[in-house]
Amino acid sequence: QVQLVESGGGLVQAGGSLRISCAASGRTFRDSHIGWFRQAPGKEREFVAAIRWSDGSTYYADSVKGRFTVSRDNAKNTVYLQMNSLKAEDTAVYYCAARIFGSGIARFTNTYEYAYWGQGTQVTVSS
Repeated sequence: QVQLVESGGGLVQAGGSLRISCAASGRTFRDSHIGWFRQAPGKEREFVAAIRWSDGSTYYADSVKGRFTVSRDNAKNTVYLQMNSLKAEDTAVYYCAARIFGSGIARFTNTYEYAYWGQGTQVTVSS
């Protein structure tokens, strides 16, 4: 059974940095994409970033490109989201999600493309 557990959220001032983690377990993730999404109060869940586990290739939403970096640690089966130059509008609950199979160079940026989800971690950026 796939389990995803996020950690590392918290309160940070605008302009600051935070790293959140997603510990994955329950199967091999060799062919998977692990995505980060976020949901602010009253808004729909939106794509933030994702990594293809097999080769470490990454892709980002335009709103975070250049500020956020997604990476993985194979030994720990953990994916990280390093968030720099944080803005008040980055405040949200951040979720990691797993899509077990992702072929070729396809990118997966929609919530319905991911079958497994973590419980979320709150990130609050004060202005």
